[in-house]
Amino acid sequence: MFKERHATNVDLGGLLSVLGKHLYSTPLVAIRELIQNAHDSITRRRIECADWREAGCLRLDSGREIGVLRITDNGSGLSEQEIHAFLATIGAGYTRILRAQSDALIGMFGLGFLSAFVVAEQVTVTTTSYQDPGKTWRYQSQNGESYTVEAVANDGVVGTCVELKLREEFRYLASAKTIERLLGHYCALLPEPVYCGEVRINEIAPPWRPVEGNVVEHPVQQRKRNLAFATRFEQQFEPICTIPVKSSDSDVRGMLWVQDGGTYSSSDNRNLHVFVRGMLLDDDARDLLPRWAGFIGGVIESQELTPTASREDLQRDAHYGRAQADLLDSLVKGLADIAASQPAVWRRILSRHNEALMAAALCSDELFALLIDAVRIPTSRGDLQLSELQGHGPIHVSLGDSGGFEDMVCRAMQIPVVKGNRYAVHSFLRRWTQLRGGKLIEIGTEKGNRQLFSEAELPAEQAEWLKQRLCDGELLVPARFMPAHLPLVVVPDRDAELKERLESDESDQRIAQSALLLVRQFTSKINADVKARLYVNLDNPAIACLLNAYRGQGETDGIRHAMTLLRSMKIVMLAGDSSKLPAAQGLTGALRDIGTLVEVLVQRPATAN
Repeated sequence: MFKERHATNVDLGGLLSVLGKHLYSTPLVAIRELIQNAHDSITRRRIECADWREAGCLRLDSGREIGVLRITDNGSGLSEQEIHAFLATIGAGYTRILRAQSDALIGMFGLGFLSAFVVAEQVTVTTTSYQDPGKTWRYQSQNGESYTVEAVANDGVVGTCVELKLREEFRYLASAKTIERLLGHYCALLPEPVYCGEVRINEIAPPWRPVEGNVVEHPVQQRKRNLAFATRFEQQFEPICTIPVKSSDSDVRGMLWVQDGGTYSSSDNRNLHVFVRGMLLDDDARDLLPRWAGFIGGVIESQELTPTASREDLQRDAHYGRAQADLLDSLVKGLADIAASQPAVWRRILSRHNEALMAAALCSDELFALLIDAVRIPTSRGDLQLSELQGHGPIHVSLGDSGGFEDMVCRAMQIPVVKGNRYAVHSFLRRWTQLRGGKLIEIGTEKGNRQLFSEAELPAEQAEWLKQRLCDGELLVPARFMPAHLPLVVVPDRDAELKERLESDESDQRIAQSALLLVRQFTSKINADVKARLYVNLDNPAIACLLNAYRGQGETDGIRHAMTLLRSMKIVMLAGDSSKLPAAQGLTGALRDIGTLVEVLVQRPATAN
């Protein structure tokens, strides 16, 4: 059966709507596309005219008329045939034809010129081709769907002028300040000179490109030049120092820098500006940097990274993966170089980004070796280096919130306790013990508690008596532990707390259902019947005295008063966490009991006399 073949129709008006509303994130990108076309025109002329020795020139300025923007270049220009073949044909870019001859060409998709109609109600192109410098042509269109081409007066100057009569809402693009900001943003790395009026925008060359005349700079001068360049791009913080990007597996070149602003576990101030063939493509390519590098900014350029059709993002292809690897490698090696050659700068980096660097160390053996003796660990006695912590014997790590029993026990033992609930601290110390063989006591875990508290035997009758007099729902555990002058301590079950938190109704809203299901499969195996344990120290003189007295004479008024005092002491020790206080009495009742017992003790000698 014969099938008739039909050509696909294009609704150009609809396509322009897609360009304006969906393809580009901002109308400013339309201006960038026209700058790109002008730059490629200059590159084309250099390729095709071996005897052309003039300096390239690309200029943006606003016309005398309100809301008119002109983009002028002295590139190859267009013949009448090329206007029809390339300028007025969607997707037919001449740069693709030339790409095999030069990687300096920027354009790829043939959509750049069409983007002019996103911001302009009328576009006029006046152009003279180097192939026929005696003829000048004028293209004009009001909507991109139809156009006119006519011959106009010729002055013999080769090149192109694109004139945009901007739509009302985009007339601000013709202001001198906006033009200068646009050019400084998009054109900083273009090799051809770019002007805003008569002022050159891209006069400062990127520091990683060879210095003209192969002049060798002093390291101090080089650092100043690098920092000045980084400051042009870093919008949030002052750069502390710069790190060169050295590629081993890709063509990526550029620099990274360490920001001066302090960072914490939730900070992510990564910013990376990516230039492809000299034109800014993505000014928020943070995913090329490692996740832990929340304090790093950078500028890179590449010929290989592949843009999407909008040229505002990168395709996640093999080139992208190699660039990620090279940036990670450059960052780790760069930090090591700074630690070795710039000790004052390294101390400043550590003071600003100590917490983030601990997490970074877990991602790189080289970085971990660099940081293991440099970072400071948050403890109950302030931030300490590992060498200072080791001076106190085993390192005690609290996995609970600040103010829990862990802090109290370690204060009584006069040793610092590490705040293991802080970002990356616990994992960092675990890795340290694996490499250095140090001893880590994780307080609040079953294993850690066994290291702190040695369970002891006690006759059932005495254990039941202690339970009745001291416990408020806790499981009584007779034990022996240091320091001996601490009579008792309440230890919450961290696993039970975790289970209760994850199985609460609020977790349904905070955690993705798939993740929550997996977590609850784990917590279902946890026995949460015991919320807390009360460890009673049999090595404590007061506890030993009470037990001896109870065995010899039973419970007298004096023994009962002493037990009330111990229970009140327990409640006061729990006051840092009101959720752990016994509901029946609470802190107020405990303080009242202590006051009453003081009165009894004070009045007893007087009664005796």
